[in-house]
Amino acid sequence: MTSWTRAAVVGWAVAWPLVAGVSVGRAAEPEKTNVGHPAPTVTIGSKKFTESVVLGEILVHLTRAYGAVPRHLAEMGGTRFVWNSLKSGEIDLYPEYTGTLTQEIFAGREIDDRRQLRRLLAEQGVGMSRPLGFNNTYAIAMRPEMADRLGITTISDLRQHPSLSFGVSREFMDRADGWPALKRCYRLPQTNVRGMDHDLSYRALKAGQIDLISAYSTDAEIAYYGFRVLEDDLRHFPRYDAVVLYRLDLPQRWPEIKRVLDLLAGSIDERRMMQMNERVKIAGIPDTLVASRFVNATFGLNSTPHVQTFQGRLLANTRDHLLLVAVSLAAAIATSLPLGILAARYPTAGQFILGAVGVLWTIPTLVLFVFMIPIFGVGSLPAIVALYLYSLLPIVRNTHAGLKGIPTSLLESADALGLPRRARLRLVELPLASRSILSGIKIAAVINVGTAALGALIGAGGYGQPIVTGIRLDNPTLIYGQGAIPNAILSLAVLALAELAERRLVPKGLRLKPSQ
Repeated sequence: MTSWTRAAVVGWAVAWPLVAGVSVGRAAEPEKTNVGHPAPTVTIGSKKFTESVVLGEILVHLTRAYGAVPRHLAEMGGTRFVWNSLKSGEIDLYPEYTGTLTQEIFAGREIDDRRQLRRLLAEQGVGMSRPLGFNNTYAIAMRPEMADRLGITTISDLRQHPSLSFGVSREFMDRADGWPALKRCYRLPQTNVRGMDHDLSYRALKAGQIDLISAYSTDAEIAYYGFRVLEDDLRHFPRYDAVVLYRLDLPQRWPEIKRVLDLLAGSIDERRMMQMNERVKIAGIPDTLVASRFVNATFGLNSTPHVQTFQGRLLANTRDHLLLVAVSLAAAIATSLPLGILAARYPTAGQFILGAVGVLWTIPTLVLFVFMIPIFGVGSLPAIVALYLYSLLPIVRNTHAGLKGIPTSLLESADALGLPRRARLRLVELPLASRSILSGIKIAAVINVGTAALGALIGAGGYGQPIVTGIRLDNPTLIYGQGAIPNAILSLAVLALAELAERRLVPKGLRLKPSQ
């Protein structure tokens, strides 16, 4: 068995058992209840902003205190993404807002009261808790010195200043209750409106790069930066009372959910929510620690937060990132080599194969990740499949090019020696094409390492998680120290391993440099 045959066999042996057995999240090991039965695992989701993550962590502590094993998929994304994850059963519950439900999820439906809203949710298999106690509505904020200079106090005043620029969250840009509805309601003339990350918009406003931003009324940054919130004089924005949405089948698996939701009802007013947001965003206290302090002080519990050290987080993120890269790349190698050989031997089939893997590269990477979710759910598995598909083109194309580039005279010599076709492929063609094949693997590996960071957006972890969290918290240590720099180091390590593999797999004669 040649080195290339062994490499292919190892690729299949490593890839497929891991793909088949990979978890779609990082759940804790099931605990035992008092009667010896496994405690139910409850998956909690949260959106990609601090308040949602803090509320998710509060649910984590209460879930653990009342006998279940919590699993928090934090910073999952926008409303539609988390809502669809709840309906599909990827998560069991998550914090939401009544205004978001009426204006976005059920946009266009006439909803007169909360009873009707509950009925619409029940038709989707979803239940809703009583309000948690605070209203976090949308707001429009600007720098106070500009507001004073232009005499702006209300949103209606903006009609007189069409040149002002808006920076709004990407979700607000397209939501039914977002920019389009606000513009219609107030007949706003502004055209310089950019969608941007919600957390980055505050920094852009402070730096004077934009004039107005969309905000949440309980955001800690409003007071921290001293921004002015404009009066919603036409009462465009409805109440956004915080609630918890949960799957209606959850009480069957974990009856204590009702007790937890009853505890939370009315327990958080706007002042307390703003304080918790401030402790996380401004003071830099971990979400889970802020949540545990609230739970212990409010409900008399003794919940202990699990705060990872720098080294612990780095190790966990490295493990997750390596899982994504190693499994997807091993599977891609094991698949691409046969496809590249087929493409080289059969021109008609080759056009189809090269065209198919080429089309995959025309799909934006993030779209490919999201496309996998309805099929495989959230977590590691959809990220691995997306990375696998994205790795096929460079390996298939380089395998095809390497085999097609072998001089005809060498192939004729192999035939003259009476080598069977398989033996010629194994002993002559693959060794001669090895440099080109390894070049394709090297390209796929480096791209994989970088692209795997996007896995954090669908709950797969890896080095993308501290980058996403660091942007939210304006924490360069997380962005660079635990995300970007380790990712770059891993890329260099992959290149070094590729060089070692080249020395092992490429015949010595092909590695010799021509004499000068």
